Amino acid sequence: MTPSQYDRFIRLLDAPGPSGFERIPARLWREDAAFADEVRADVNGNSLATVFPAGDRRDGPRLMFAGHIDEIGVMLVHVDDDGYCYFDPIGGWDPQVFVGQRVTLLGTNGPVAGVIGKQAIHTMDQASRDKLSKPQDLWIDIGARNRAEAIAQVGPGTPGVLGSTVTRLPNDRVVSRSLDNRVGAFVVLEALRLLSETRPAVPVTAVATTQEEIAYTGGGARTSATSLEAVAAIVVDVTHATDSPGIEKKRHGDVKLGSGAVITRGAAVNGVVFERLVAAAEAEKIPYVVQGAARSTGTDADAIFTAHRGVATGLVSVPLRYMHSPNEMVALDDVLAVARLLAAFAKGLDGETDFTEN
Repeated sequence: MTPSQYDRFIRLLDAPGPSGFERIPARLWREDAAFADEVRADVNGNSLATVFPAGDRRDGPRLMFAGHIDEIGVMLVHVDDDGYCYFDPIGGWDPQVFVGQRVTLLGTNGPVAGVIGKQAIHTMDQASRDKLSKPQDLWIDIGARNRAEAIAQVGPGTPGVLGSTVTRLPNDRVVSRSLDNRVGAFVVLEALRLLSETRPAVPVTAVATTQEEIAYTGGGARTSATSLEAVAAIVVDVTHATDSPGIEKKRHGDVKLGSGAVITRGAAVNGVVFERLVAAAEAEKIPYVVQGAARSTGTDADAIFTAHRGVATGLVSVPLRYMHSPNEMVALDDVLAVARLLAAFAKGLDGETDFTEN
C-alpha cells in the first residue's frame, strides 16, 4: 500500500460514524472520490461515485460496487441527575467488550470524550463479581458534575463510538475499531480509482452504503441498488479469519490473514458473477479462497440481490480477526488484493454480458 493510500485508509478508519450517523466518514469518502466523473449523496446517507466509459457514455447496464461505511457504536438513552449517561448498543456487541473502554460521543458542539464506568471489583460481593456485565449495568462518565453540565454537551439520542484509533503492527497488519466495514468502503473506491485510469466498458458506481449493522430491512444497500437500477453488484465486506486460537475450521472454513480475496458462493450469490470473479482472480494471479454461505451471508449482498427486479450479486470479503471489537485486524495485502479483483472483474464486462444462469 502506498503512503497516500495508507493515509486515506487510516483517515477513514479513525472517523467516527456508527450506523445511522455516518456523516463524518461519508464526507471524507466523497472528498477522496474527487477523481470520479460523478460524486453525490442520497437521502439515506449513501455516498455514490461513478466512472463512465470513454467518451462519457452514460447508457448501458450499470455495475455497482458496495461497501458499508458504518460501524457499531452506542447511543445515549438517559442522563441522570449526577450527569451519568446510560446507553444502548448500536449493532451487535459482545457486552463484555464495553467494560473499561473509552468512548467518543458525537456531541452537540463536537466530539465529547468519556469512559464506560462499572463498579470497581473491590466493592462487589462475590455474586456480582461472577456476573457478566450487561449494557444496562454500565454507564458513560463524561466528567460532568451534574445533569445540566452533561446535557449542555450530550443527551438522549447522542451517538458515539469506542475511543480507539488505528495501530499498525508488524507484517503490514492494521488494527482498528471500524474495519468492519470501513475497509469495504475503502476498497470499492480504490477499485474505482483503478478503473478510472483505463476506463471500463460499462458505467461503474462505487457506493459507501449506510446502516448495514442495523439493516433489518436492507438499509442503504437496498435503496442505493434500487435507485441505480444496477444490473450487477459486487459487495465487499469482512469475513472471519479462522487462524486465531479456538475457532473451529470444520464449522467456519479455513481463512487466514494473507489469504487474499475471499469469494463467497451461496444462495445470495449469482453463479455467473461467482465464476467470473474466480476467473478474474486466476487470470490476474490474485490470491483467493472460496467460502460457502448455505443460507444468508449476513452482508449487504442479502439486501441487494433481491432489490428492484433482482441484481446479479457477488460477495468478496477481506479476512478479519476479532470482529466487533475495538481491535479488529486485517492484512494490508488482502485489502489491495480485493480492490484489484473488483477492477479486474469490471474490465471483463461489456454491455452484452448476460448474468442469467442457464
